[in-house]
Amino acid sequence: MAAKHFVEQRKHAETYLIPYFERHCPGFRSYRILDVGCAEAGFLDALHASNIQGMGLELEAQRIATSRNFNPGLEILEGDITDPLIVSRINNTFDLIVIRDVIEHIQDKGTVFQHLRALLRSEGFIYITFPPRSSPFGGHQQNGRSLLKYVPYLHLLPSSFISAAGRIAGEHPDTVGSIILQKHIGLSIRQFEDLAAAHGFQMFLKELFLFRPVFSVRYGLPTKLMPEVPGVREYLTLGCECLLRKLEQPPSSPGTSPRVEFSSATRLTESDQA
Repeated sequence: MAAKHFVEQRKHAETYLIPYFERHCPGFRSYRILDVGCAEAGFLDALHASNIQGMGLELEAQRIATSRNFNPGLEILEGDITDPLIVSRINNTFDLIVIRDVIEHIQDKGTVFQHLRALLRSEGFIYITFPPRSSPFGGHQQNGRSLLKYVPYLHLLPSSFISAAGRIAGEHPDTVGSIILQKHIGLSIRQFEDLAAAHGFQMFLKELFLFRPVFSVRYGLPTKLMPEVPGVREYLTLGCECLLRKLEQPPSSPGTSPRVEFSSATRLTESDQA
């Protein structure tokens, strides 16, 4: 399975991500890039093959080990983007930071944005993707082993129902726990927009997808954009994919920033971009 993830990540990088950045980020091939939650590092491997500088940050040692089986020359740091020491540990700044399908798994999203800003050069870019919390598969139930992986909006049901359904269906308890957790710490599009503005980022490009670009590699489905319809967008968008640009001056004081709250819960120990 790990090898499959690496191949998928590499193909998606070659067919979509690198062309996307070439279109929207001037001078992209001279950038230094940080991939947060790089998983098996297929994107970094594609950058390496194109002679583009890239570094990865990954929480799980096993995924780093897998990536080094494919390319031992990749620069990957084992660590957590919310670690208070992570900026000093990385000890560099970047023109572009990529964080794909990671932020929805982290409770302390404000700290993520603070650290991303600190790691980004002036007027640098962040490419960030996530499934909105209220979207059909915002609980990542599609990663399960039982029939529950086909049930849209499962994560929005009462936790007691999800637990009971998991037992009846024979779903792995860790998967059931993750689905319930995502109900509490998932990220809506509106919350994301508020967080980005509060931490001094301009929305350079935002695209909402009914069928996400990675689905063409994963499932053989064509990419389909989702219209920007307030309210409806939170429930029908399978993927929000945005390019943010760092503003020179962050908000003048904490009091000018919108307050974004999330339920109290622990962080999942797995990035889910594969």
